[in-house]
Amino acid sequence: MIKPFSYKRLLIAYAVYWLIWLELHVYVLHSLGFSWQTSVIDSLVNNSFLALACFIISVTLRWYQPRKSNSLVLIAWVVVLAVKCVWLTNFVLQKVFAADASYLSMFDKSILIRFSIALLVITWVALVRWIYNNIKEKQESEERKIDAEKLLKEAELTGLRQQLQPHFLFNSLNSISALAGTKPEESRKMIQQLSDFLRGTLKKDDQQMRPLKDELSHLQLYLDIEKVRFGHRLSTEINCDEESLKLQLPPLLLQPLVENAIKFGLYDTIGNITVTIAAKKEGKYLVVTITNPFDPETAQPKQGTGFGLSSVQRRLYLIFSRNDLLKTSNQSKIFTTTVKIPQEI
Repeated sequence: MIKPFSYKRLLIAYAVYWLIWLELHVYVLHSLGFSWQTSVIDSLVNNSFLALACFIISVTLRWYQPRKSNSLVLIAWVVVLAVKCVWLTNFVLQKVFAADASYLSMFDKSILIRFSIALLVITWVALVRWIYNNIKEKQESEERKIDAEKLLKEAELTGLRQQLQPHFLFNSLNSISALAGTKPEESRKMIQQLSDFLRGTLKKDDQQMRPLKDELSHLQLYLDIEKVRFGHRLSTEINCDEESLKLQLPPLLLQPLVENAIKFGLYDTIGNITVTIAAKKEGKYLVVTITNPFDPETAQPKQGTGFGLSSVQRRLYLIFSRNDLLKTSNQSKIFTTTVKIPQEI
């Protein structure tokens, strides 16, 4: 992003310039044989009107930004200000030094030089102000673009979560309905677990990274619900060291991956399965690996084609602007999903 110099710094630069210019003006006049008093008065009067002209052109360009079609208007305004500056200087100094013939003679000879200097200085101030305005306008345009992209990103992240929640909710409600008649106690337990899980889900913010420890606690609610659904057929193992539990990841990132593992592991088999969740730190990454067995004769897991996997892939891209953070593999009847989360270290 372009970062223009601040307006405060611009004013400081102007002030330093005027001090140097005033001293130089005094020095030149004094070197021509005029007294220090005469030189200082000339410098103060001349440069006060010049400073006023520069202020006027700066204020003009603050509210009026010329285009190519009307740039001649600005040029004419600069010339008018230079003429007015010299005329006012001449008017005041003619009154102040009316009795000093040598000074008046020098002033008459220097009018063209004074006009040229005034024209150059006013043009320079106008150019600096025009460049400043253009840089500031471009910066504001880029900021608006970034804000718009951020809003779109947040909207898409919210949309992905809203798609995931009903997907899980419908499965859970179907299980509760099936348990209500035969196992009412487990049905009530599952309703309470589902309520706790959804309450925690609604409080999550996609832009707020969370410690792995908190995400695993929330994930456990989901696993408890699934264990009620599938009973003894489903078991889970979570292997994480203390260092990895402190690392950060986007909220609710693991739930669709674990749901995908349970789906491929249980839906097309009749045996028991164990879903394993392992986490460790590798360099500047938190690496989480989720594995589940599957029956290649009845299940056909495809890399990245499930909704849970594609939604996680999209979320990772929106948050980190990378497409290489999620990988899947299928070897020896074991389906493995690996996700890498960059850490700010």
